[in-house]
Amino acid sequence: MNPFIATTLILTCFAITPVQADIDLKFGVYTSDKPTTMVRMFRPILNALETRLTDKLGEPTHISLQVARSYEQGVDFLVNGKVDFARMGPASYVTSKARNPDLQLLAMESKKGKKVFYGIICVQEQSPIQEISQLKGHSFAFGNERSTIGRYLSQYLLTKKGVYANDLASYKYLHRHDRVGTAVGAGQFDAGALKESTFKKLKAKGVKIRELARFPNVTKPWIARSEMSKKVFTALKEILLDFTDSAALKTLKKQGFLPAQDDDYAIIRESMQNNGDFFLKAGSN
Repeated sequence: MNPFIATTLILTCFAITPVQADIDLKFGVYTSDKPTTMVRMFRPILNALETRLTDKLGEPTHISLQVARSYEQGVDFLVNGKVDFARMGPASYVTSKARNPDLQLLAMESKKGKKVFYGIICVQEQSPIQEISQLKGHSFAFGNERSTIGRYLSQYLLTKKGVYANDLASYKYLHRHDRVGTAVGAGQFDAGALKESTFKKLKAKGVKIRELARFPNVTKPWIARSEMSKKVFTALKEILLDFTDSAALKTLKKQGFLPAQDDDYAIIRESMQNNGDFFLKAGSN
């Protein structure tokens, strides 16, 4: 065969069978609970997303799970593009958005079809404390210093009830919801703030705590890095909003996803902007 013709045939074959590159995505979460718990929660839904993205994009898609050691590291990963998309608490989203306004909301989690769930102020099961105002002179366990429930919304509630930092005998940030409930149940603190799902889980395990008060919070957003391609962003958003895999959703303890917009988190911004009141007004009491 003529060498020129042979070369032409080879080049033509390569032209009509382009090699497809795999799509590798990194998904970020931070340790609001034990790292092993975070893996058990998210790996099933990430596996399902891999399958659906592969079908929708027509290219093999892989999603690795990146568990940050702290809220701050989780925010840094997303803001600086070290993960492609992430699931965060509302306060961490507000912080991330302030640092990188080009971050894109994909969706927000559905809690029984709603965008609202609750945080709990708990006390020991046999505690005589019956009202928020009675927390004056007692110790309090908060969660992480960047936590929506564990800090901002719980401190916002305390200030609205007239309880400020110097009214408490002491307070400490224990970093995780489960640690807060366990510490209160063990009598290490008189009260603490944690999310309702963790409260119920600890109660079921026999931790001696009871609900003193509850306050509303907005469900968690899923956010894409600012540089994510439009094709991948659109596909991922469509898949999340139409996600019905009950087995995967069960591990997340959610019923699906809802459309999200930045205004959904206005109450969180308000609690964060007014958080200084919990400390600034303390000296005047």
